[in-house]
Amino acid sequence: MIYVDADACPVKAEVEKVGTRHGVRMFIVSNGGLRPSANPLVETVIVPDGPDVADMWIADRAGRGDLVITGDIPLAAKCVEGGARVLKHNGEALTPANIGNILATRDLMADIRAADPFRQGGGKAFSKADRSRFLEALERELRAIARQQDAEPSKGPQ
Repeated sequence: MIYVDADACPVKAEVEKVGTRHGVRMFIVSNGGLRPSANPLVETVIVPDGPDVADMWIADRAGRGDLVITGDIPLAAKCVEGGARVLKHNGEALTPANIGNILATRDLMADIRAADPFRQGGGKAFSKADRSRFLEALERELRAIARQQDAEPSKGPQ
């Protein structure tokens, strides 16, 4: 399954297109304000308002064999810990090998911003190159999950 942290996600349409091509069930999770998809593989999940409610919904469900799309680093860390694969919107894969450093850097930058009120502002704008990298990474991750599932022994009756 693919779980999309949909609030402020610039690649929802790309996830639906590629996920449909692979026949993967998708959950688009947000606090509301999204038009539900008519695609039978896509379920729009509206969670109650509140801090991190969508994140908790995804983290409670995502696990081995699933893919999570998010720019939220703490959510990504929980999902990686649970065995899920994680992609940021720009195609960067968050893995057990790099999530610790990324989480520490995020926390450090938050502390720096809090200490200097003039050092605010966001990151760079989402570009066509980011979208292209994301599409390549999404395809790569879905193929890797399929290979992993094909390699695992059947869990059917014995």
